[in-house]
Amino acid sequence: MPQFSATRDANTPNDGRADFDPLFGRWNVHHRRLQKRLEGDTNWDEFSGVSEMRPLMDGLGNVDDNLLELPSGTYRAVTLRTFDPATKLWSIWWIDGRNPSVIDVPVRGAFKDGVGIFASEDTFNGRPIIVHYIWSEITANTARWQQAFSPDDGKTWEFNWDMRFTRAD
Repeated sequence: MPQFSATRDANTPNDGRADFDPLFGRWNVHHRRLQKRLEGDTNWDEFSGVSEMRPLMDGLGNVDDNLLELPSGTYRAVTLRTFDPATKLWSIWWIDGRNPSVIDVPVRGAFKDGVGIFASEDTFNGRPIIVHYIWSEITANTARWQQAFSPDDGKTWEFNWDMRFTRAD
């Protein structure tokens, strides 16, 4: 498996396009996900996974290949990210291998002080929501990703998925 480096050419603009570079490579992932979302549930599934991120389009994008080992069965998914130099925003799409003909609405956002905040309006079970992705605690060997839903236009949030990444050998 090729290893992807976060090394950039000295001429690469410092405009945000390198924000995901520290995540290039292979990761072991510990998932913690609410069993039922937006239902007041407090039961969590915990499961393992593997993620491998690599760059695309000379730094204007990247892709993850994900293996998720849910208690109900293993599946694959893809995360596709693109960077717009004009707006300095990332767009992130999730493609679930259990239904690969559907691409989720992209979340958009940027990193500030080492934390990436990404959001979009979407629906969940026919209900309008706001979706947040949060990337944080990024080091050479660890990272954290969280997902939260708001059913009331951002007044309250339910964190429903937490992923802890550790660099694979």
